[in-house]
Amino acid sequence: MAISMLSTLSINGDRFLTSIATLAKIGQLPNGGVERIAYSPEDVQARQLVKQWMLEADMQVKIDAAGNIIGRYGASHDDQPAIVTGSHLDTVPNAGHYDGAYGVLAGLEVVRTLKENDIKLKHPLEVIVFTDEEGSMIGCKALTGNLNPDPDSYHPVAGTIQTCLEKIGGDWHQLAQAKRDRHELAAFVELHVEQGPVLESASIQIGVVEGVVGQRRYTISVQGRASHAGTTPMSMRQDALVAAAQVVLSVNRLANLTGNQVATVGKMLVSPNAPNTIPAFVEMSLDIRDLSDQTLDTLIESLECDLKNIAATTQTQISLQPALRNKPALASQAIQTAIAQTCQELELTYLHLPSRAGHDAQEMAKLAEMGMIFVPSQNGLSHSESEYTSPEHCVQGANVLLHTLLKLDRQ
Repeated sequence: MAISMLSTLSINGDRFLTSIATLAKIGQLPNGGVERIAYSPEDVQARQLVKQWMLEADMQVKIDAAGNIIGRYGASHDDQPAIVTGSHLDTVPNAGHYDGAYGVLAGLEVVRTLKENDIKLKHPLEVIVFTDEEGSMIGCKALTGNLNPDPDSYHPVAGTIQTCLEKIGGDWHQLAQAKRDRHELAAFVELHVEQGPVLESASIQIGVVEGVVGQRRYTISVQGRASHAGTTPMSMRQDALVAAAQVVLSVNRLANLTGNQVATVGKMLVSPNAPNTIPAFVEMSLDIRDLSDQTLDTLIESLECDLKNIAATTQTQISLQPALRNKPALASQAIQTAIAQTCQELELTYLHLPSRAGHDAQEMAKLAEMGMIFVPSQNGLSHSESEYTSPEHCVQGANVLLHTLLKLDRQ
C-alpha cells in the first residue's frame, strides 16, 4: 500500500470501543469499576479472551515462562527485529476500565486494521500482555532479564509464585527463558491513559512522553522523648511530631523548587499516639520522583541538610533510610519525534510531558528504544472506579499509535 494511502488509514473506532467495554465486563464491580487482580480467575478469564482475539486476528500467540502473552503479526521481512506495543490486563482493587487494558486493546486493534487492509509491515509487530504490572512487574522484568526471583514470594490472592504462574501458563522453573535479546526488538511503544490532570487541564489531546521518572522511597525516623503533655514546659520538650511536621514542610518546599520533581510524605506513624503524651517517635514515608537522577541526588542532599538543622533545633534525632530506588527511563528522541509528527499530520494537539507513574515501558527501555503516548484522564483520576477517558480521546490515541508504528516501521 502506498504511503499516501497509509496516511488515511484509521482504526475501526466502534470495534475498538466495543472491545474495551467487553473486556470491562470481566471483573465488573457493582459500582461500575473493575477488579482483575493478577492471577485471579478474572485475570485468567481476561487473558483468555484477549488471546482468542489475537488468534482471530491471525496472530501467532505464545505464553512465555513469565506468563506474558505475546501476539505476533508477521512481516514481509519476518527476520527483522520486532516493533512491540502492549501493556497489562491486571488491575488494582476497585479500578477503572482503561489503565493497562487500553494499551493492550489498542495494539490489538492496530493489528486488526493492518490485517483487514492486507498490510504487512517490514518488521514483525508484537502485542504483549505483561504479567502482574500492578504488583511484582514480573512480566516485563523477566523479559529484560532484570528479575531476581524469590521462590518464597507469595501473592495475597493466588498463593505461591509457582502456583500463580501455573494458572496463567507460565513456568517458574524456566523463568530465565523469558529473557529477550536486544537484537530481537527494534522499538517499544506503550499507549496509556495519563493517570494525571495535565493534558485535560491544558485541553491537549495527546501527550508525548519524555520518559518515566525515577522513583525513590525512604523511611524517615524521628526520635524524641515522651513526657507529660500538661507538666512539661514548651522550652523543655523533645517533641518528635513537631520535628516531623517541620520535615514534611521541608519536603514540600524542596518539591516546589523550579523543576518537574514531585515529593510526598504519604504515611506517618506516631508513638505513643496518646492525647496527653508528647510524641516520642515518628516514622514517615517519603516518595520523590523526577526524570533526572542528578536532580534527585541534589534534592536528597538538600533534605539531609534540612534534617540536621531540624534535629538540632528540636533536640531530636532524625534518620533517613533508603527503601526503593528506580532509575529514570528516558524515551527515545526518535520515537518522540515520530509521535509528534503523527499528531501534526492527524491535526491533534500534543504536549511533551514526563510520566510520573511506573509502567512496563520503564523496564522495556532497558531492552529497546522506548516511547509512550498518553491520552487525557478526566479529572486526572486513575486506579479508581471513576477513571474515565472519552471515546473520542480513546480512538485518537489508538490512531496515533497506529501511525507512529507505521512511521517506525518505515524508519
